[in-house]
Order: sequence, then C-alpha cells, then structure tokens
Amino acid sequence: MTTAATSAPERLVDRNPTITGAEIASELVPPPQFEHASFESYRPDPDFPSQQAALDRLKEFAGAWRAAQRPGGFFSRKRPARIELPGVYLDGGFGVGKTHLLAALWHVAHGPKYFGTFIEYTALVGALGYAPAVELLRGARLVCIDEFELDDPGDTMLMTRFLGELMAGGTRVAATSNTPPNALGEGRFAAADFLREIHALSSNFETLRIDGLDYRRRDTEGHSETQGDDASVQHAASALAGRGHRVSLDTFDALIAHLATVHPSKYIKLIDGLEIIALTGVHELTDQNAALRLVAFIDRVYDAEVPIIASGVPLDGVFGGDMLSGGYRKKYLRSMSRMIALTTGELPPHD
Repeated sequence: MTTAATSAPERLVDRNPTITGAEIASELVPPPQFEHASFESYRPDPDFPSQQAALDRLKEFAGAWRAAQRPGGFFSRKRPARIELPGVYLDGGFGVGKTHLLAALWHVAHGPKYFGTFIEYTALVGALGYAPAVELLRGARLVCIDEFELDDPGDTMLMTRFLGELMAGGTRVAATSNTPPNALGEGRFAAADFLREIHALSSNFETLRIDGLDYRRRDTEGHSETQGDDASVQHAASALAGRGHRVSLDTFDALIAHLATVHPSKYIKLIDGLEIIALTGVHELTDQNAALRLVAFIDRVYDAEVPIIASGVPLDGVFGGDMLSGGYRKKYLRSMSRMIALTTGELPPHD
C-alpha cells in the first residue's frame, strides 16, 4: 500500500513510459520470487537423481569460474579438474527448479551480469538496435536466459548471433527452456532442438538434463477467475483505490490497443508501482500480433506479482482460433498458466 491514498483507479492507457538502455539493463535481474535463490535453498527430489547431479555440476561450474577470477586464475596451482565450456543449458520439464538454479548461479557471479527471459533480450535488441544492445552487454561475466524460445526462427537466429558476439568476448551464458504444465510431455526435453537451432554455438554448451515432477502439482485444468460483470470489477477497483491501493482500471480492448503503441521493453514501466490491475470486457482474441503482445505483457505482470481482477471471458480463454495449435502453442500455454495464477491468488509460483 502506498503512503498517499488515491481516490480513483489509474488507467494503463494514460501511461506512455520512456526507458533508456541503462534502465532496461537494470531490469535484467531475477524476478522478486528468486531474489534470494541459492544453491543451498534448492531442494532436489531424491526420486530424481538428475536434480542433485545438476546442482552439483552447477556448483562446479561456478567454482571453476570463481577460481579463474582470482589472482592466478586457471594458472594457479589449484586448477579446475575439467575444462569448462562457456555455456550451460538446463534441460527439463516444468516445475523442476530450472529457474531457481539459474538464479542461484546468477547470484554467485561476480562483475557485470544479466538475467532475463528470452523475450526480454529480444525486446532489448528491438528497443536499442542490434549493435547498441551488444555494446551495452559487452563485458558481462554472465548472461542468464530463462525460457529460451525456439518457435520463431528469426528471433532464434538473432539471439544466436547476439550470444556469439558476447561469448567471443569472454561472457558465459546459462539458459533454460520451459514446458507448460499439462502439455502431455510436449517438448519436455528440448536439448536436441536447442542445440540444433543454435548450431553455430552448440559446441560451447554443456547440457544438464533435469528430470522430475512439477513440485507445485498445480491443477491447470481450471480457468482464470472472473469477477461477475463489468460493474463488479469497476466497483472493486474503485473501492481498492479509495483505500489507498495503486489500482489500474481499463477495458480489455483499450489495453490491447495501447499495447500496440508501447514497445514491449517498456511494459515493465507501464505497470510500475501498481498493486492491482483491473480489466473489464475480456474477450477472445483473433489477431495473433495482439495475442503475442498480451503474452509479453502478462510475463511482466507475472514477474512483478501484480494480481489481476477481470470480467468477461476468463483471461486464459482469450487465445482463439487456431492459436493453440499453431507455432506459438507453448508460449500461449505458458501465458495461460500465468493468467490462472494472477487471477486466483496462487502467486508467487516458482519454477
């Protein structure tokens, strides 16, 4: 709750944020739920030995790296037992702790380091341009990429080239991919796809496979919660604002239209300071560009842990037509899972 009460909800459509390259880079850190993630707080499932093996290997990866950063480095008498590749890829299903391990690795890294989703890095390049984005991150000791996406050949090629330039300068890279819950094993282990798509860099990556079950065991057969009709959402938003909460209230159509005018790199500032987002008139989308912008927006809302109250179609039912059977299926399913969490009070879920 803010110290100064507001008497009425704000509107997202009235916000037109600006963002600099430095501000974008400053946001490339683990989301709040992984702010204190560590190797020590990771709890491997004893039924799946690959989890403990991945934990042990990442500790070695970090240990050899720190040794190389000390005076004498790899030329000191205590050399690492193995030659370290500059990249590591965590390959596993949903909810086995990949993001926790990735964040733990980031936390022990020294020097300039960045942590973001695949979408955040492509947004960075889109906002600044390729060369300025490379220069901004050049010299980083570690770049962590959560949920590396393989569904857009253009973006994959862009990121492969981008990472190649950074790794040539000594940057280490750690990546994960993700599979939504209840996806019937689809893409559960994506290592072959990942290495094929980044073929120019594949020899630089060591794959750590992590088996296991989604430790949340969350029921994803349900739907996002709705709050009755539009008037109910408007009343709830006004009441919350009247009690001093930072609340936004927009129609779904207005938000979708506004997202088209704001670069995805700015979505994080679009929701800055908000405690609750209220939407009225949610309905099915048929335009894929609008749907993908909504996915990027939901990612930022999810990372910021801002709950959503909405009326109309359940929010996870907005991806219409053939979207769920197309090339972006995994992306939409992940977003649907996050929409359920944002509207049902299941935050903060962890991967």
